[in-house]
Formats: sequence, C-alpha cells, structure tokens
Amino acid sequence: MGVKGLRGQDGAAAGLAAAGVLCVATGLLDVGAAEAALVRLAPLLAFLASVIVLAELTGAAGVFDAVAAGVARAARGRYAVLFVLCSVFVSVTTIALNLDTTAVLLTPVMLALAGRVGVAALPPAMTTIWLANTASLLLPVSNLTNLLAADRLGLSPQGMAVLMWAPQLAAVAVTMLCLWVFYWRPARPEGGVLASPEPFRVADRVLFAVSAVATAGFLAAILGAEVPLWAASGAAALVVVGAFAVRRPGVLRPSLVPWRLLVLVPGLFLVVETVTVHGLHGWLVAAMGADGGVVGMFRSAAVGAGLSNVLNNLPVYLAGEGAVPVDQPQRLAALLIGTNVGALVVPWASLATLLCLERCRRHGTRVPAGRFVVTGLVLSVAATAAATGALALGR
Repeated sequence: MGVKGLRGQDGAAAGLAAAGVLCVATGLLDVGAAEAALVRLAPLLAFLASVIVLAELTGAAGVFDAVAAGVARAARGRYAVLFVLCSVFVSVTTIALNLDTTAVLLTPVMLALAGRVGVAALPPAMTTIWLANTASLLLPVSNLTNLLAADRLGLSPQGMAVLMWAPQLAAVAVTMLCLWVFYWRPARPEGGVLASPEPFRVADRVLFAVSAVATAGFLAAILGAEVPLWAASGAAALVVVGAFAVRRPGVLRPSLVPWRLLVLVPGLFLVVETVTVHGLHGWLVAAMGADGGVVGMFRSAAVGAGLSNVLNNLPVYLAGEGAVPVDQPQRLAALLIGTNVGALVVPWASLATLLCLERCRRHGTRVPAGRFVVTGLVLSVAATAAATGALALGR
C-alpha cells in the first residue's frame, strides 16, 4: 500500500470521525443517542488499543516466531500435517488474541514459515486471510463485533463460548476444507516432503518469557475470572511495556497504538447510528424479518454476509444489531456469523482482510483477484450456512 495508501487510510479515518461529529452538530443524530453510543464504546476502545499493543510487543519478543518454528518442526517434513498445524495455529491466535492480531502479526510469520520449509507462499497467506475472519466467533476478544454482541446480550466470555462453540467449529472445519481443496493441495510439492527448518533462536530470553507469561495471564484472566476485558488486556500490556522499557526502549513508539482505529471506530459508530435512525433500520428489519426460529436465523446470517460484502462487516453489524430484538440471542448470533464468517468475497468486506493483503503485498506475495473472489464466494456461502446450521442445531 505504501506511504500514500497509509495516508489515504488516515484521511479516511479522519473524514469518518469528522462526519460523525457533523451528524451530531447538525442535529441529524440526537446528542443523547451519541453520548450513549460513545459511553458503550469507551471500554471497547480501551481493550482494542491495549490488546494490539500487547500483541505487537509479544510479536517483537519473538513469541509468534517461536511458535511458528515449533509448528514447522512438529510437521516433520509432512505437507498435510503442516497444513493442519498452520490452520490450528492461526485459529487459536485469532480466537485468543483478536483477528487484527492475526492479520498484522501472523501474516508475515506465516509467509516467512513458507520460505523456511520450501512451500509456496500463497497457501499460508490464504490460511491467515480466511481464518482471521472465520475463526473469530468464539470469544468476545476475537473480534470487535463480538465485543459489541457480548455487551448487548450481557454475555461473559464463558457464556459466549457456550453459545458459539458449535458454529465456530463448523466455520473452521469448512474453511480448512476449502483451503485444502483450493490452495494447499494444488501447491503440494513433489512427494509431499518439506525442507527441514532452521532452529529458532530467541534474541532476549527475558522479554520472551515476560511476554509469553503476560499473554498467557491475559487469556487465563478472561477465561477463568470475572475481569473486564479492557482491564485484563491493559494489565498484561502494562507488564510487557514495562519489560520493554527496561530492556529495549527503542521498540516503544507511538505507532504501536492503533490510532487510526481509535479515530475511525467512534466516527463509524456515530455515522451508522445516524443512518440507522434515518431509514436503514426499517430496511434491515424488513430484510431480516421477525421470525425468531431457524428461518429467521438464516435470514439474519444471509443479510449480514451479503451486506458486509457490499459495505464492510463492522458497520453492517452495528446497523443490524438494532434490528434484532435482544430477547432473540440466536438471531443476533446468526447476524454475527454472517458479518464475521461471510465477509470474504471482496477485500474491503473486512479490515482484517485488508491488513492481511497489505502484508502480503509488502512481502511480494501476489493474491490473484479473480481466484480470491471466486473461492471466497464459495467459502462465504458454505461456512456461513454450516455455522448457522450448527447454531440452529444447538437451540
């Protein structure tokens, strides 16, 4: 994307924030409604900022690279085993540390892994792109849309996992099947034998240990204790920042904080709230219907997936959330499936996909546009249907 592309994204974020302020200033959006939206958003932004800082520094400490090297060694030269291990690695990272972490940090790690074991770069790249989205259903931390859904339904991380475990398994299984058929099997090397990777060496064992323990503590806190997400991620990030301040202070720079997201998301909230009030809400209510059963679940998922590939999954979820009664959690979960799992056909459907593709471009890995759209369409339909079906069976 380059400097010009990054500046363009900065301008888009600033423009969206300005548009949100303008909506309130002109009276298109009631001040009370704007305040309620921003109050709800504040802890989500605190979590998003701190978890990305935690992930960036954990990556700088070499934790992800070490795990990737372990994945390569565990495959023992077997191509199919490497595929399964890579899929599990990306899925677990997405579930536990947010899909944007996968997009920003794991994409270059997976591309480097491909070079170390002598396989084509496109299959691992697509593994990251697809699973960053389809493996983001299980926990509130996995995706910003999940945070919003958990907040609306009053679900703890454990409660959300109970609701979404079956859809998550279904989505990952279908994704792995499509990855193997469309990308990994066609690129299988002669005989399916891989090169032996070089051993990974940790540059700073103290930073490595502190980062690994802090990240594990963060996961333990959100899964096993009644701790607000922003508090758990903030505490873990502070520990790692403190360690880097002592041992590698040059790594600590303002760009670690996802400023663009922190500007873009509030503006997006205000703009979507305004558009929803002025007609979108009625259209979504009509499109998704009032059926609280299986048909309503599939309609909600289909609307979420379809509209996400026209616009973007975050504003679509924001708008669709208000069209689903809070006493119908399965329909809201179906909408979440559509916006998370179904946003795969075009690059702009998901911010994580854009981030992954940018990392691929910087690495020199080309993702053919036509192949991306066609295979993404197949996966979007199949995975959305499978995950929604699993949700319906668990009613």
